[in-house]
Formats: sequence, structure tokens, C-alpha cells
Amino acid sequence: MALDKRAMIGARIAKEFEDGDYVNLGIGLPTEAANHIPEGIQVIFQSENGLLGAGPKPPEGQEDEDMINAGGGYITCIPGASFFDSATSFAIIRGGHIDATVLGALQVDQNGNLANWLIPGKMVPGMGGAMDLVTGAKKVIVAMEHCDKYGNSKILKQCSLPLTAKGKVNLIITDMAVIEVLPDGLYLREIAEGLTIDDVVNATEADLIIPERVITF
Repeated sequence: MALDKRAMIGARIAKEFEDGDYVNLGIGLPTEAANHIPEGIQVIFQSENGLLGAGPKPPEGQEDEDMINAGGGYITCIPGASFFDSATSFAIIRGGHIDATVLGALQVDQNGNLANWLIPGKMVPGMGGAMDLVTGAKKVIVAMEHCDKYGNSKILKQCSLPLTAKGKVNLIITDMAVIEVLPDGLYLREIAEGLTIDDVVNATEADLIIPERVITF
């Protein structure tokens, strides 16, 4: 994904956060949101390997090998940050204390089901904290490219890969659109600048509900 698309998605994700929110960002694309927090808004980022108050990536040459996020990337911490063991970290998650989690996905479907951890036949390190996060967080945001590298839609009528969770996704943010997941289906709320509603519909396997007002982001 081009850098400008990553920044566009990250900036749009950041608009979902409110002052004082506790947020967990998944590895990869979701971390871009941390670079676009609006001025005057304080968001406390949690890393499930045991940190509340994660800061941005350190300058090159100033990395601390003991300061990494759940994906193994170097991070910093903000003043007042706290460190704890994994049991406490997952008690925070499972206890419903995380306001929002942002995760990448392999597939999402029109029932809010999420598949983001396994492609059959491929080696993977494990599910990680995704299952706990999508169950424990108050809001689940999926951030991903709209289509895979072959041009196939990643937003489907029904997921074909093993599920991470059923019916837990609230919002999908891609390089093409912002889609809200409601009990009666997927609502197209926003489209990326330069695209049309038809562009998004044609790139989406799932059925989309088109409201009267669809804005551009």
C-alpha cells in the first residue's frame, strides 16, 4: 500500500477516537493512526504485551531493545506510562476497559464476522490477542486495503477463512470507503476522494446499503 494511502487510512481512523480513550492498535496498518491524533485530543495506547501509554516510534539510533510493541516493533512511552505482566494486560482487555481496538483483516463479511489470523496451509505464529481484543473492546474497527493483491474484495457476503470472531466488527475503514456494520447490514458512510459510489460497490462482494447521504473523506 502506498504511503499516502496508509496516511489517509490512519488519519480517518484517528477521527474515531475521543479525548481520554484507551485504544489498542494492531500491528501493521492500524499503527498509522497514532501519527494522526488531532491536537488537543489525548489517546492512551495500550500494547497487549504489557504497556499502557505507548508512544511513537523512536528516532533511528535511539531504539531501546526492551521497548517493543506486541508486533516486535520499537516504541517509546509517554510520561505516566505503566508497565505490567501479560495477565494484567489481558485482564484490562477482557474486563472491557479498552474503548476501541483497530485491527487488520484478511476478510470481513456483512454479518460483522472477522477473519484475520490464519490462511490454511500457511505457517502462522498464532492468533495473538485478536480474539480477546475483538471480544473485550467496546468498539472494533477493521483497517485494511479494500481488495487483496489479486484485486479480490476482502469484504464478503461470508468469510471463507477461519474466523477470529463472529459479529464483533463495528466499522470498516479501507483505502476506498468507510463502512458501518449494523444488525441489518453494511452501510456505506464515506468514500475516498476521487472515487464514486459505484467504484466502491463494484469492488465489494458483500451487499452494501447506500444511505441518502454518503460523504467524502
